[in-house]
Amino acid sequence: MTLAARQRPAWRRMKNLYSILGVSKGASQQEIKSAYRKLAKQHHPDANPGDTKVEEKFKEISAAYHILGDEKLRARYDNGEIDESGQEKMGGFRGGHRASSAGGFGGGAAEDIFSEIFGNLRGGGFRGRVPEKGRDRKFAIEIDFMEAALGGKRRLTMGDGGRTLDVTIPAGVTDGQQIRLRGQGEAGAGGGPAGDILINITVQPHSFFRREGQNVVIELPISLPEAVLGATVKVPTVDGTVNLKVPSGSNTGTKLRLKGKGIAAKGGTRGDQMVSLKVVLPDKQDEELQDWVTKWAEKHDYDARSKLKAK
Repeated sequence: MTLAARQRPAWRRMKNLYSILGVSKGASQQEIKSAYRKLAKQHHPDANPGDTKVEEKFKEISAAYHILGDEKLRARYDNGEIDESGQEKMGGFRGGHRASSAGGFGGGAAEDIFSEIFGNLRGGGFRGRVPEKGRDRKFAIEIDFMEAALGGKRRLTMGDGGRTLDVTIPAGVTDGQQIRLRGQGEAGAGGGPAGDILINITVQPHSFFRREGQNVVIELPISLPEAVLGATVKVPTVDGTVNLKVPSGSNTGTKLRLKGKGIAAKGGTRGDQMVSLKVVLPDKQDEELQDWVTKWAEKHDYDARSKLKAK
C-alpha cells in the first residue's frame, strides 16, 4: 500500500459499494434507496453521539449511496471508469481528480465529495441533508356497525390550510383497527419520503347485531305459534331483510344459519349470520291461552329443566 493510500481515512479506502449497502449488483434503484435509508437511520451520528466508528460507517454508507444512487455514476462505476471513492480510473486522471456527480472533474484541493453530501459533521450538517421520513399524523374516528361491516367513505380535515382527505373505510374493519395511509403525513427532510396518516377506528355497537369474528349474530324473537307450528319469517341482515324458515318445534336457543350474510374477509369471502331464536309470549296475558295450556298440561307433563339435574 502506498503512503498516500495509508494516510487516507478508512472510509476513503472502501470495499465494493454494493456490499457496503448489502445489495446485489443487479439491485434496482429503489432497492438501493431502501437499503441506504435503513442503514443511514441505523448509523446516523445524531442517534449515536460520540461514536466515531459509527460516524465513519455512516460516511462510508452515504458515500456508497452517492454513487450507486445516481444512475449515471453507478453506470460509470459498473463499467470500471471510476473507483469506490468516485476517482477516475482512466489514464492521467488517476491522480487526485474525482468525477463530479455531473460527470466532470473537480480539483483535488477542493472540498471533497463527502462535505458536499453531508456538510460539516461537527456543526450538525447531517440533519436535513440525509433523507429522513416525515412524521406520521394520527387521527381517531368513530363509525357505526353497518359502516364497519360494509365499508364506506369518510372525509378528514387535516388542519393544515383546510386540506381535506377522502378516506376509504374497508369492509370488515374491526374495532380498534388502525388504517395506514402511506405518504399522506408530514413532508420528509432532505428529499426523504413523507410520513403516513394513521387512523384509529372505533366501531359503535349495534342495537341488535353482534359480531363474532367474520360472523354476525342476532337474537330473533318468534311467537309461540311460529315456534310450535313453524313459519317463514323476515329477519334483518347487514344487506337488508331476507326470509328465514323456522322449523316446527323450534325452541328458545335454536340456532339457524344464513350463509354468506356475515362480514367480508380479506380474501373476498364472507362469514355467515347466526340467528338464535327466542320464543316470546304476548305482552298481555291471554285467558284463552291460559285455559288451553292448563288443560294441555294436565295430559302432557314434562320437565323443562331436566338438563340441569346432576347425572
